[in-house]
Amino acid sequence: MNLLVNIQKRLPSFTLDVAFEFVGSASSRTLGILGGSGSGKSMTLRCIAGLVTPDRGRIVLNDRVLFDSAQNINLPSRDRHVGFLFQQYALFPHMTVAQNIAYGLQKISPWERRKRVGIQIVQMQLQGLEQRYPQQLSGGQQQRVAIARALVTEPEALLLDEPFSALDTHLRSQIEQQLMATLSGYPGVTLFVSHNLEELYRVGETLMVMEQGQVAAYGTKQSIFERPGTVSLAQLTGCKNVSQALLQHGQVEAIDWGCTLQVSEAQVREAAHADRLALGIRAHHLRFSDRPDLNNTFPCWLVKTSETPHRMTLYLTLQPLTLQPPLPNQQHHLQVEVLKETWATLQAKPFPWYVQLDPARLMLLNDSLS
Repeated sequence: MNLLVNIQKRLPSFTLDVAFEFVGSASSRTLGILGGSGSGKSMTLRCIAGLVTPDRGRIVLNDRVLFDSAQNINLPSRDRHVGFLFQQYALFPHMTVAQNIAYGLQKISPWERRKRVGIQIVQMQLQGLEQRYPQQLSGGQQQRVAIARALVTEPEALLLDEPFSALDTHLRSQIEQQLMATLSGYPGVTLFVSHNLEELYRVGETLMVMEQGQVAAYGTKQSIFERPGTVSLAQLTGCKNVSQALLQHGQVEAIDWGCTLQVSEAQVREAAHADRLALGIRAHHLRFSDRPDLNNTFPCWLVKTSETPHRMTLYLTLQPLTLQPPLPNQQHHLQVEVLKETWATLQAKPFPWYVQLDPARLMLLNDSLS
């Protein structure tokens, strides 16, 4: 299973210019697409599905040309063998669950239609809901109907556009597990669009990041997460700590953090090629230490905290606090994420604490902070 996309389309706010080839394998048939609002993620899916026509380019699915501007080929949506799950599901309100699922099966026999719908009803756990209308269903049930409708035509590619965005937290987790189980047996390629990195990290091995209508990165999720390369890509993938930096005598001065850091020789060579150097480290990669003599370990003071059910985000300054308690808008240098068990132990310790920026976890980035 493979999908080749090379398209351009001028839009009011930017020009979509996307080129990639995804080859599915037995171990990975899902391509995650990450990007902020307005980056072109959904528009790319709509072009693949045939809902929007690119200005030029080519789209090929399993060696079958869906669109080719040079050859004047533009297959209609119904002939592309592509399933599309819309963000808001787009169920027909005047049709029952069974009718919604069967909508794309007009060209096959009634017997085959009933058989396929029945299979999806069972797989999506919709038994007993066949004659209900969308307004009589919960959000999770509506989403399962939409997934069944997308899969019932046995598409060669499945396009999922923010499939969990309309669900509450409990349903999101439940439906995600069900969808992942369904996709594990799906033989086609899946494109999964989301702005949620953690969500995409769970669904597949390959990740594409989009910015302003273009592909900013394409590769394994581990490589993009560990070596994003630019400030914008680091921030898109969830990096909270970024500083402008200067390379000086084999060390890197983090201007915004007010400290100078030891880095490896390989990192120094990498930094030498940056037009404008920046430095990043992820909030969960910072560590507290009782040994101030360790490399890249600095005294720190707590400015404020932010709490989630299982974690604490600690906002730290590397400069001694002269006012107690800190002012509400006190500047902080670094964010650190710790489990609440760690926080319970840490908060009992006197200041200063010591925070380590592990050289192996530091990311040298080529970009500005604008």
